[in-house]
Amino acid sequence: MTDRRLTPNSGRIAHVSLKGQVNVPLTTGEPARVAAPVTDLCPEPGALRDRQVIFGAEVTVIDRQDGWSFLRAEADGYCGWVVDGALTAPAPATHLVHVPATHVYREASIKRGEVMRLSLGSRLPVLEEDAKFARIAEGYVPIQHLRPITRNDTDPVAVAERLLGTPYLWGGNSRDGIDCSGLVQMALTLCGRSCPGDSDLQRAAFGDFLPAEEPPRRGDLFFWKGHVAMACDADTLIHANGHTMNVAYESITACLARIAAAGEGPFYGVKRPA
Repeated sequence: MTDRRLTPNSGRIAHVSLKGQVNVPLTTGEPARVAAPVTDLCPEPGALRDRQVIFGAEVTVIDRQDGWSFLRAEADGYCGWVVDGALTAPAPATHLVHVPATHVYREASIKRGEVMRLSLGSRLPVLEEDAKFARIAEGYVPIQHLRPITRNDTDPVAVAERLLGTPYLWGGNSRDGIDCSGLVQMALTLCGRSCPGDSDLQRAAFGDFLPAEEPPRRGDLFFWKGHVAMACDADTLIHANGHTMNVAYESITACLARIAAAGEGPFYGVKRPA
């Protein structure tokens, strides 16, 4: 069965990659990028979100309808509808926000007011920079909050730890709110590793489960039905979870026991992303 989340077909128009598989008109799509700090990616116009996309994300617009755009997010292939006002013309990203969050200021001064807040992972087309600020089309960002897009982080756990305390949000993908799979995707993506958006897709993407007797290592992924967490070491994990309603550390032993006692779904095992 075709996975709707990864199928670039609005039901009216489909991407040319589906040639021979669908009976609707085909298009190569229109490149765009996300200009809102964060916006919901929905299965239908006006529906509840599946996931979110954040500032600077590169997308391909496949269909438009009543103020909504059907698109494919190029980072992970996730498809859905976003409001048209969240999109703008494409521009190559040069820098990435590498702190939990930052502000875009009206002028090159922290005292002149901000125009928006951007999350960790936001991708910025910087037009010019000096010792204090990087200028983008929307304003000025503190230069110390950015890193070049070409330089990756090296430790996914350290990336996840930047979001400690972030509120839990189903389908969330930003500092404003994030869920378990969004946290894992952020951690791996900023380290240059491809990662799907949902926990079931992540479970399918990362090879075989480790033998039950093998102790977990930093960066290993724990999978339950509908949930994923990342090991910090052999005893502790980090996850965005509905128990504490934020990104938090938890004892591996306590977490396994708590979820089993709640009957929230089976524990599948541990995987080690290559």
